Amino acid sequence: MLKYIKFVPIALVTALAACGGGGGNPGQTDENYAITLRAEKTTLPVNVGNYPVGIGVYAPFTTVLYVNATKGGAPIPSGENVFGCNTEYGLSSRPLYYLDGDEEHQDDEGNPLAFRNIALDANSGGNSFYFHAGNQAGVATITCSVSDPRSGRVEKASVNISVGAGAATGKPASLRVIAATPEYVAQKFLGSKSNPNGLINQVGIQAFVLDDSNQPTPDASGAKVQVRIMAGTDAANGARLVSGNQSGSILQLPSTGGVALFSLLSGEETGPIFVEFTSDRFDNNVANGIQDPISIIDVFPVVAAVTDPLTLADADLGTVTKGVPFTSLLAASGGLPPLTWSATGLPAGLSINSSTGMISGTVSSTAEERDYRATVTVVDRNKIVDTAVLKLKVVGGLPEDFAIGDCNSDTVCSLGSAPVGANFTYSFVASVSDVTWSFTSLPSWLTSGTTSTAGVLNGVPKVANCGQQRFLVTATKGAAKVTRTFSITVVSASTIPPGGDPLEYTCP
Repeated sequence: MLKYIKFVPIALVTALAACGGGGGNPGQTDENYAITLRAEKTTLPVNVGNYPVGIGVYAPFTTVLYVNATKGGAPIPSGENVFGCNTEYGLSSRPLYYLDGDEEHQDDEGNPLAFRNIALDANSGGNSFYFHAGNQAGVATITCSVSDPRSGRVEKASVNISVGAGAATGKPASLRVIAATPEYVAQKFLGSKSNPNGLINQVGIQAFVLDDSNQPTPDASGAKVQVRIMAGTDAANGARLVSGNQSGSILQLPSTGGVALFSLLSGEETGPIFVEFTSDRFDNNVANGIQDPISIIDVFPVVAAVTDPLTLADADLGTVTKGVPFTSLLAASGGLPPLTWSATGLPAGLSINSSTGMISGTVSSTAEERDYRATVTVVDRNKIVDTAVLKLKVVGGLPEDFAIGDCNSDTVCSLGSAPVGANFTYSFVASVSDVTWSFTSLPSWLTSGTTSTAGVLNGVPKVANCGQQRFLVTATKGAAKVTRTFSITVVSASTIPPGGDPLEYTCP
């Protein structure tokens, strides 16, 4: 896991102590201090991605530096804070690190701290520390010093470390854009020109033209960057770019330090403004024609008010039956009314009201019976967009003349007679799939049941049940229902079981 670097300054140790001493006149002894400083690598690549400091083969942006001091050719005495090392010039970042595990050289999370100046102990006359490249190219001069306690002389040694040496080409290779947006937004929002909420409708923008090593390109004569408002959105109408004496939908701008400055002003309409930035790698000048374009497109949304995010949740609309009217009202949260709705992938016969979000209609009889996944899109006044997925299952309905047990009319259909004492069974089977059955007002002696394909009646009538009884049978598929009225007549038994009482088997 990579750790991020925090930077803290530390004062340069200028008065350094050392053990030992001796006679003689200062500056006259042949045992004067001498200091050397060397770097393991004096050339490092530019650290474009701000990769953290490290040690080893997987730390290509870090090098170790060794400082040593001698007295008469022998190592100077050991001591604390003997060496003072600092970055004299060349780079603006703090590039020096201890990497010694000392908590004083780390933040609260154990990440190594970066310094411009460090103090080092002397161990056998020397010590080591680390230099880490940043995202700025250049040459850094690192100087270490040691103070001779007898003479008071300060001996120094320096080494130059080149970061990105030879990598800079001066030719445009990439563009970066920074917009000075108000604090109340996080996505470069602008207010529309006449918005009633006091939102700022103009923004200052900086366009950085960088070369192959991610360094600013030279400020050559001519224009470095072409900026263009791209047509095709409502918000682009009436928007304009301004810089100095230039104003319009296209500007060609010079740079200072590789940075071109201009402002974007919104119009009356809301929605996204797409701005294209282009530089010319051929000669770093867009004013004389663009032969090798380097381009990016950035978007600047224009709003009439700052609202909660527009959110539309996925939904399951359940089963929709062909031939049966269907309605479902969708709702979004947040956003700025009015909302505009649209949908794709709905089965034939269903549509969405663009103003209300109501899905309604009757699924066509030709629609395929299956699971559907439709995409619904909602757009608010700010032209902010959100989408959701709607799931629904289309099933076939039942025609009005659907027959239940050969009965397809509104008249009473007879199931015939049921002799007293004899078991009676009847099954209702549909000619289409996925039909469920229900029964209403059944005689007390009949019970109902269902299987995967049929509705079943079963029972044994008694003399008390003699005569005609009526009940309702309903077939349901999806939202479609067909109900028919049936009758059954309980009659005397044709035969009486041996030993049976005739009164128990004969209707009055």
